[in-house]
Amino acid sequence: MSSGPGTMIPIYGSVQEIPAGFGPSIAAIGNFDGVHLGHRQILTSTVAEARALGVRAVAITFDPHPEQFLRPSQAPKLLTPMPERARLLALTGIDAELVLPFNAALAGLSARDFVCHILVGTLGVRGLHEGGSFRFGHQAEAGIPELRQFGEEFGFAVHVHSPVRVHGLEVSSSAIRALVASGDLTRARWMLGRPFEVLSTPAKGRGIGTRLLVPTVNLAPYDGLLPAFGVYVTRLKVGGRRFQAVTNVGNRPTFGQASFAVESHILDFEPIELDEQTPIELEFLLRLRGEIEWPSPEALKTQIFKDVAKARRYFRLVGSCAESSLIEQKRRGSCMHCGHPIGHHRLEGERCRCTDCPCPGYEPIAEQVPLNSN
Repeated sequence: MSSGPGTMIPIYGSVQEIPAGFGPSIAAIGNFDGVHLGHRQILTSTVAEARALGVRAVAITFDPHPEQFLRPSQAPKLLTPMPERARLLALTGIDAELVLPFNAALAGLSARDFVCHILVGTLGVRGLHEGGSFRFGHQAEAGIPELRQFGEEFGFAVHVHSPVRVHGLEVSSSAIRALVASGDLTRARWMLGRPFEVLSTPAKGRGIGTRLLVPTVNLAPYDGLLPAFGVYVTRLKVGGRRFQAVTNVGNRPTFGQASFAVESHILDFEPIELDEQTPIELEFLLRLRGEIEWPSPEALKTQIFKDVAKARRYFRLVGSCAESSLIEQKRRGSCMHCGHPIGHHRLEGERCRCTDCPCPGYEPIAEQVPLNSN
């Protein structure tokens, strides 16, 4: 058993780690990649029922992702690595997480045995919250109808949640992955309820020692999902500091032989403590353009100046709108986006960091900034 980053809730790495007498509980089962708005709706309902009954709320997930075990060559790149997924799950208010190792034994477990041994026998489940497409058991043999039958047999309720839609789009992990892979960070943010971000460490070189002395940071090789090649407005968080940045994802073709990198140029740079183990969070806010092979380094330099100017305009406009939004919220005494009282929110910079309302990570005009081509 371990605790998630910044949380005090238990994270159990196997059924064997669950203490005797753990139940009763209310649970939700899923891969929860991205912990998006759809996941959060299900988990919020799970927590609400658990609180009403005075029992534990549990999120059950898998590591590795089942597709990575069953079909590794076809498995998707993930939105959130397991440590970040655990942290985001904890923020939903659940009381515990069970991370089941997805291996041959679990893959071969029948739906009945999964219910009997894990849900009922170990967790004492009294209620389950799932999406309508949920399937489980050997070769995904069972779905919601079978789950309801098991519920009647073993005495637990099954609550099925309809898909969440934002701006007319159905929220799902696969849809968000497709949006990120195409560079559409705006719609991805709508579905996630926060900007898409990458958690990594600095690559070797480029001023990395005990201090970062140049305004450029390259990410170390990263196994998770990255946006399409191109240039993005980003926000870099390192060592407790947050910096505005412009990030290039791609092969830097202007300089000849392809050399893939995720390279961020910090706009409001100050020297900071940094080494090759320092955690870095890189939030992708807006795509500026695709990657282009320029005729000369001088032409690239000219374009970089334009990219930086657009990024600075973005941050100016977002900051101005955020200030106006906060003034209006103070006048009204409630969040103008979710209606909760002002004191209900935690604000970090210009971003709402409320963890249990529909607007965490809200950025007022992130998708509306009018950036011209100059």
